[in-house]
Amino acid sequence: MKTRLIPFMLKQHLQQKLLQKLSPQQIQFIKLLQVPTVALDTRIKEELEENPALEDSSLMTLEEPKGEYDDLNDDKDDFDSERGEETGMDEFNVDDYLQDDSTNDYSTSYSNGDDDEEKKETPIAIETTFFESLQQQLDLLPLSDQDFVVGRQIIGSLDDDGYLRRPITSMIDDLAFSQNVLVEEEDVLEMLKLIQSFDPPGIAARDLQECLALQLRRKDATNPLIKKAIEIVEFHLDEFTRKHYDKLERAVGLNSEELKEVVAEILRLNPKPGDSNQVTTKQMQIIPDFHISNNDSTLVLTLNARNAPELRVSRSYMDMFDHYDKASQKDKKMKEAVQFVKQKLDSAKWFIDAIKQRQQTLLKTMNAIMHYQYEYFLTGDERKLRPMILKDIADKIGMDISTVSRVANSKYVQTEFGTFLLKSFFSEAIQTESGEEVSNKEVKKILEDCIGKEDKRKPLADERLTEILKEHGYNIARRTVAKYREQMNIPVARLRKEL
Repeated sequence: MKTRLIPFMLKQHLQQKLLQKLSPQQIQFIKLLQVPTVALDTRIKEELEENPALEDSSLMTLEEPKGEYDDLNDDKDDFDSERGEETGMDEFNVDDYLQDDSTNDYSTSYSNGDDDEEKKETPIAIETTFFESLQQQLDLLPLSDQDFVVGRQIIGSLDDDGYLRRPITSMIDDLAFSQNVLVEEEDVLEMLKLIQSFDPPGIAARDLQECLALQLRRKDATNPLIKKAIEIVEFHLDEFTRKHYDKLERAVGLNSEELKEVVAEILRLNPKPGDSNQVTTKQMQIIPDFHISNNDSTLVLTLNARNAPELRVSRSYMDMFDHYDKASQKDKKMKEAVQFVKQKLDSAKWFIDAIKQRQQTLLKTMNAIMHYQYEYFLTGDERKLRPMILKDIADKIGMDISTVSRVANSKYVQTEFGTFLLKSFFSEAIQTESGEEVSNKEVKKILEDCIGKEDKRKPLADERLTEILKEHGYNIARRTVAKYREQMNIPVARLRKEL
């Protein structure tokens, strides 16, 4: 067998590629732009901790120390000759980093109005948490050591809404391995039944059906309505949740008026008993980035800058470089110190510039949105909203669509009729029979009004809502009506039915 060699030729050629790379400063600006106001304060504090050349002038109350570098030689002739060649500092100018401390270039007129007022400590109310309340009730019972441990294990296994979703067998294993307590399933069920008698009613239930039944059993058992309510919850909960009232009337032997009273009794129950005494739930605080006020039909836009402190480059660091500049030492440590100082000064200046650019971009974007939706911000009527997409604002301010998207997705504006996410002002266009383009927000408002005024005993189906919109001049398909209804979290007609 012969092996045949195939010649392989290498070819060289030139190829040009156009690549767009973001500078570190641009990346820093993009990251700052998408940070909401509620998180901006944290981001600035992080930068202040990482960069000693950056200062918050509002926190500077003491005069900066002087004379830290008096031991350096004032003869700088030898150092000057090599500083430009070996450290590249010939183009470095300390004056570029000096700022007027009396002004803040990116400060805004929007403030909370309490800057001149005396700051007082807010008293903190001492409240008992949901789990602490249950533990206190457990402590009052005369229990054996084993039952007390089992009861504490059950309470610790409850979810925040008060339900016990952890299997009994898993809790038995936890007691055996972590606390060396051996119990049977009957022991745990017995303690569970005891804890289910605690307040609030319905606590420690394993599902919704058990939760509602526990609450009903706390009520007057001699009341015939309560008896029927228990019967519906225990045997006909599926028909109840689906609002099949005709089936319920036949199943429990009630007329429509009696069933109405029983249903009202069930609806008064709490499906999440743990939430009624829960103070540990964290809610995100919304801090508006903008404020729009109506001054005699003239809109005034201001930017909330309370989370943007008066940043400046540290004078001590600039003095440090000035001392290095006058020194005659030429050793390696001196050159490294100069480079370190320059790096920190550059980083501080970049961050301050990024904060300024962020504020300017926010104002520019919001100003364009305000003028585009001027009639809406004057009245607060959603029907005044014009169709608006990201490209409309991007073209107005001469910026990229991605920039507008970063602003709209995480920023809020406070108006005289509420605080809203900027993203909510963007909407698709719908053409009426007359050819006029309107916002789909207007259609949603009409749908909301129609559903709000409907007869709850005979709620409007999607087909009927489609006909009503056509009567108003909006030729929209039924599936589009269903999509808008779902976006507004409105259930279908059958689930909106009331007795």
